[in-house]
Amino acid sequence: MIFSKSTEYALQAMIYLAEHPEEDKIMVSTIAEDYDIPRHFLARLVQTLAKHHLIKSTRGRGGGVQLNRPAEDIRVSQIVEAIEGPPPESDMCVIGLDECNDQIPCPLHDQWQIIKENINRLMVDENLAHLAREVVRKRELLQKMK
Repeated sequence: MIFSKSTEYALQAMIYLAEHPEEDKIMVSTIAEDYDIPRHFLARLVQTLAKHHLIKSTRGRGGGVQLNRPAEDIRVSQIVEAIEGPPPESDMCVIGLDECNDQIPCPLHDQWQIIKENINRLMVDENLAHLAREVVRKRELLQKMK
């Protein structure tokens, strides 16, 4: 995956919440168990997602987490940025060279620019509702194959 483990777990948790919109609040431990994510690690990610107003978190009896707005209104880029922070101001070279830009490109610069732009566009265009529907569809296909 192109994301950190933290971002992968955050995306999985958000997808889980989008898959279960009928449930009022979902326990973090339930998500952690279903996706095999360390509970304490997920709890910290949930705090970050709540701080960025992507989810609501309620403590105590009857508590849990839920999306803070409709899944259609949450973009993958918002989840990634909440966990990883804003994108860097200057791009790093894909092969690790000190200097790489349009004036002094590395051997992969031009091809990587196109890939990077496509990834960025995908993350901005892709919403959580669509992602959740596709995950459900994938599970159904996997069940048919068994």
